[in-house]
Amino acid sequence: MTESSETAGGLPSVWMQDLTWEEVAGYLERERIALVPVGSTEQHGPAGVLGVDSYVAITLAEDVAQRTGVLCTPPIWYGDSTHHAGFPGTLSISAGTLSLLVRDICRSLARHGFDRIVLINGHKGSNLPALTTSLRELHEEQLPGVLFAVADPLHLARSAAPSIKEVNEHHAGELELSHVHHRIPGSVRTDRLTGAGVDFQQVFGGFVGDDLFGPAPDGVDIIWSGDEQRRFTPTGSFSSSLGLDEDKGRRYHDHIVARLCELVDWLRSYDGPVGAGPAA
Repeated sequence: MTESSETAGGLPSVWMQDLTWEEVAGYLERERIALVPVGSTEQHGPAGVLGVDSYVAITLAEDVAQRTGVLCTPPIWYGDSTHHAGFPGTLSISAGTLSLLVRDICRSLARHGFDRIVLINGHKGSNLPALTTSLRELHEEQLPGVLFAVADPLHLARSAAPSIKEVNEHHAGELELSHVHHRIPGSVRTDRLTGAGVDFQQVFGGFVGDDLFGPAPDGVDIIWSGDEQRRFTPTGSFSSSLGLDEDKGRRYHDHIVARLCELVDWLRSYDGPVGAGPAA
């Protein structure tokens, strides 16, 4: 996080937890967008700290908020991480718990007038089923007047990542560790980088892609437990982190921030059917 997180609108912070209720009320007189960073606390190989996914969501949200003048809620530090539970320090909550938590946060925001809510998911892919399902149901059944969006680097960086990374990118790989290394210097154990990875063909039979930003096979979802993961990747790394580089992290981060800023601009100008009631 930066030394100063003052908003473009002049508030002392982009983070709601650092503001008074009156300052938030003043913000709502001119703005209605909230960013909700969602991450996880889970193993990221020998070089990545447990908070990597949360730091991804937090730093993206903070930089977008500073650039656009919107506010961020306190981050959600826990996600659906059962598949990493074989490694000490991983703290997982169920998809159901995450869904209920997100619903309650969004209902609270909507009660006070936030009707453009963006969840920024740093736990690439894995939190998405809980987040998208809970928001679809919330929008359909309770909050038709709120426009929800779920943003994930897995999708937002798809056009830029292939030209930045040098090897296949997966969990605890060079891109996500470079991202955190750039944005929170000193958080990655650079003396513990590893070339270790997973033999995807052997472990998953060719049905799971070995590159989150590369061509995907005709695949299926293979479900594995935390203990099974500990056996097929003793280090916790799914792809090499040896290519960690601050410039790679900066380019990756800046691309995603720019796309999220475009999303904020679109949300401000959106004049579609949200809240208009059911179609005839």
